[in-house]
Amino acid sequence: MAPGAPPLLMTPGPTRIPERVLLAGHRVLHHRTPEFSAALAELIEGARPLFGAASADVLPIHGTGRAAMEGAVVNFFLPGDTVVSACNGKFGEMWAGFAERYGLKVVRVATDWDRSVDPEEVRAALAANPEAQAVLIVHSDTSTAALNPVSEIASVARDYGVLTLVDAISSVGGTPFAFDTWGLDFAVVSSQKCLMCSPGLALAVMGERAWEAAERGGMPRSYLDFASIRRTLKGPHPETPGTTPVLLVLQLLEAVRMIHEEGMESVFTRHQAMANRVRGRAADLGYRLQGPGILDRSPTLTALQVPDAADPAALRAQVRDAGIQIAGGLGEFKSNCIRIGHMGDIRLDDVERTMSALAGA
Repeated sequence: MAPGAPPLLMTPGPTRIPERVLLAGHRVLHHRTPEFSAALAELIEGARPLFGAASADVLPIHGTGRAAMEGAVVNFFLPGDTVVSACNGKFGEMWAGFAERYGLKVVRVATDWDRSVDPEEVRAALAANPEAQAVLIVHSDTSTAALNPVSEIASVARDYGVLTLVDAISSVGGTPFAFDTWGLDFAVVSSQKCLMCSPGLALAVMGERAWEAAERGGMPRSYLDFASIRRTLKGPHPETPGTTPVLLVLQLLEAVRMIHEEGMESVFTRHQAMANRVRGRAADLGYRLQGPGILDRSPTLTALQVPDAADPAALRAQVRDAGIQIAGGLGEFKSNCIRIGHMGDIRLDDVERTMSALAGA
C-alpha cells in the first residue's frame, strides 16, 4: 500500500463510499428550501422498496442506527413494560441493554452466539410472559453474520398480538427485506452499511401498530420524538425537526438512486455471490465459519474462526499491510475471529484481492 493511501474497507461498516455519492454530498443546501424538501421526499420514496414498505412511514433519524433503536424504546414503552429480546449476538444484546437502562423488563432468548434464533423459543417466552408488548430482533447481526428468521419470528409475535421491532442495519440494501409481507411494525437501517454512505443518518420505518403504541404512551423525549419527525415530513414542504444533516441526506439519496439503477435483484445477487466466494476461499485456507448452529448466514458479511495456531490481530495487521482493512471479532469471539464485510459498493474483484491478501498472511 502506498504511504498515506487509504485502505480498501472490507469491514461490516463503515463501507467504501462511491465517488458519485461523495460528490453528491459536496454541495450545501439550506434545509428549509423547496430544493432540499424535494430531495428529502425523493429519498423517502426511493427507500420504500429497499424496506419492502409500500405505505408505512419512513422517518429520517438524525443519528446512527443505534439512535433509532434507542428511540424505539422511548417512543413505544414505559418503565416496567416487558419486551422479549433475541440476544444471539452483540447487537441483539445491545438493544436489550437499551431497554433495561430505561427500566423495561427484558426477557432474553437465544443468548448463545453460536446459533440462530429459534422462533419456537420466542413463542415460549411470549407464552410465559403474557404481559410482553414486543419482540426485539436483529436481522443481520454483524458480530456473528447470522441472518435471523425475522419472518417466522414476526408471525409468532402476531399470534400473541405484540410488536416486532427489527434492527435491519446491515441487511437492508444487501438482502431482501419485506416489511409489509412479514408483518413488521418497526425497522431501522443506517447509512454506513449496505447504503454506502458516511455514518450519521438512519432511516426508520413505522407501521400503524407502532404509531398506536407511541400514541398510548412512551417516555419523555424530544430529539428522538418520532411523532415530531412525522409531522414535519407531512407538511407541504417535507423537512425534519432541527437542523437536518443535509450532506448525509444528499449522499443517501444518490446511493439509493444507484441501487435502483443497478436493480435490487442484481444487488442482492451480487451480495450473495461475494458471500459465496469469501466462504469458499476461506474454507480452502483452513478457516471455519463462526457459529456452527447458525442456519442462515448474512450475504453482507462473513465471520470466520481462525485456525488454532493463528493470531487474529496479527492476521488483520498483515492484511492491513496489503492495503485492506478487515474487522476483528466482537465480544466472546474477539480472541478467535475475523470478520470480512462484502456489502454496499464492494465488488467481486475486491473480494478476490482480500482473499489473496488473507492467503498470504
